[in-house]
Amino acid sequence: MVRSQYWLARKVLPNVYASDGLICFNSHAFLEDPAFQRAYQRGAKAVGGPDWYQWHWRVHVGLWAAQNASRLEGDFVECGVNFGFLSSAVMEHLDWDQLGKTFYLLDTFAGIDPRFITDGERVGGAMKKSERSLHHGTYVSGVDSVRANFAQWRNQRIIVGAVPETLDQVDADTVAFLHIDMNCAPPEVAALRYFWPRLTPGAVVLLDDYSYRGFDEQRRAMDELTAELGVPICALPTGQGLIIKTE
Repeated sequence: MVRSQYWLARKVLPNVYASDGLICFNSHAFLEDPAFQRAYQRGAKAVGGPDWYQWHWRVHVGLWAAQNASRLEGDFVECGVNFGFLSSAVMEHLDWDQLGKTFYLLDTFAGIDPRFITDGERVGGAMKKSERSLHHGTYVSGVDSVRANFAQWRNQRIIVGAVPETLDQVDADTVAFLHIDMNCAPPEVAALRYFWPRLTPGAVVLLDDYSYRGFDEQRRAMDELTAELGVPICALPTGQGLIIKTE
């Protein structure tokens, strides 16, 4: 139903961007950039089928963040990998193995761990959503296909298990890029708190669901933590949240 609404918006207003929760009248010329297209297509390949994500603008933001972070000291970390769409696009875009960095990829690869959700998320049906996503194939159910996807690159480490339990397996001294997308608040807060001292000045933190409709628990939890850290979050119309560690 939502996809049909996007189609209708594009039909009535042919020059708008309409997808992934966003309808925008401004220029979206990046869609025609061959480098973006190549990276996006490599990300879509990770899904192993049709591109049901259709999240071009979110990937555009992710590529911008990663390209800026690639010039800084430090490795890359993604907490919440799923099939590896965004991280695959980033690695393709940056010609990953030439950077001399390691990309740490953390996930349960089995949906949300029920031990690490809030009471509010439980009441709101987070576990039922996770189970449906596993059943319908929108969440990956196993790590083997993910390992096969990332076998293209040498400088990556896939870490299986729940955050925060697996965080100490990331042995990077400094981190330049941190992408957080675990669809529940406690592990996301734990990840940002854990990596914050390791983030190099100028490092980019991208929160996938910060201002996405229906993820208020994550937004409130991140607002509380970043107030403590003394850093603002920029809410993006894509649903993402953007943090730059300035010092």
